Amino acid sequence: MPPIIPFWGGRRCRWCDPPSGRAGCLLAECVTLGGCNTGETKITGGYDLPSKRVIHTVGPVWDGGRANEDALLADGYRNSLKLGEENGLRMVAFPAISTGVFGFPKERATRIAVREVRAFLDQDVGVDQVIFVCFSERDFGIYQRVLHMASN
Repeated sequence: MPPIIPFWGGRRCRWCDPPSGRAGCLLAECVTLGGCNTGETKITGGYDLPSKRVIHTVGPVWDGGRANEDALLADGYRNSLKLGEENGLRMVAFPAISTGVFGFPKERATRIAVREVRAFLDQDVGVDQVIFVCFSERDFGIYQRVLHMASN
């Protein structure tokens, strides 16, 4: 199975700032996508990012588990991985989708993320590596613990 790597390196995303009038801005391309429903994905160019492409997904807002949040979050991960593979991406990096202002419980979201990524990689796909980019040291610890439990 390809490696799954937790990575701690949270910072503000400077690529989401309003366009400065320059052509070829990531945000400008995002505006042309027409939005994205929860659990669905779309892809854009990478522009100034160190990646060629950016996969966008919308995770669910936590409502106590009463609004199919687990399945919608799983859809976001699965659909992102499928879109990455369809576009020839060898590496995919994920933030902790929905665990910030959307309030999804971090441990629960991490278990879903790890489960979906492992299931996808078990299919012998073209993706060589998945990285979980953690915003905080606490998030990094959660990912390390869940990945350790999943490997046993």
